[in-house]
Amino acid sequence: MINSRLTLIICTSILLLAIISCRRAPINVSDHFDSPQLSQIWSTERMETRSFEIQSAIVREGKGAAKITLRTGDTYEPGMGKDKPTERDELLEATSLVSVEGEQYEYQFSMFLPDTFPVLPVRLVIAQWKEYCPGGDSCSNDSPILALRYSSGLLAISLQTGEHRTNLYESVDEIRNRWIDFKFLVRFSREADGEIIAYIDGKEVVNHKGVTSYPESHGYNLKKNRYYFKMGLYRDIIPEPMCIYIDEYSKKEIR
Repeated sequence: MINSRLTLIICTSILLLAIISCRRAPINVSDHFDSPQLSQIWSTERMETRSFEIQSAIVREGKGAAKITLRTGDTYEPGMGKDKPTERDELLEATSLVSVEGEQYEYQFSMFLPDTFPVLPVRLVIAQWKEYCPGGDSCSNDSPILALRYSSGLLAISLQTGEHRTNLYESVDEIRNRWIDFKFLVRFSREADGEIIAYIDGKEVVNHKGVTSYPESHGYNLKKNRYYFKMGLYRDIIPEPMCIYIDEYSKKEIR
């Protein structure tokens, strides 16, 4: 009897250790863009290879920073419905790094727009968090939930979880020709426990609590939905080229 109990205790302990060892390690990655090769935390499937380089002339910290140059026709996508066709060059986080509904994440990155950057009244997104669409056509064309936008000289942080988009932050201050440091604390959720806290240059500019995910009725029907991050240049098609510099990126899962 004693041996049976001992065997049960040992087996239970082994099982618990196996379960603990199989738990996913919290995400904690960074990229200072100091290496001549792009880190494996990124995918370039949303970017033309020739549009990306790591250079040392304009940096936030260290010896390098990413430079993305968008030219007309890069990664072209036709518009769906009433949407205009678009073009983009964006760094997309690796699949293993996507965010999970209900968990909290901290993102930090710095961006620099040169003084020659065109200020135009067109859609331009420089960072965005998209919800993975498992429902096919019902949600494949939905806008990003959270986005950093720059249009007509207006820098905005937008939130969209349904048909309408809301700007949580707006500023017409000149942002070109200087590094801007962004920090976002996010928890995506279909419930009221969702959260977005945003900082620009160390100052809190957004503190939003509430729903931060599209509803199941839109086709997002996973038990826990998934969300992926992209940054770079995404816009309506125009002839003018644009370039943006990116440095000091990090993503950390908070537990």
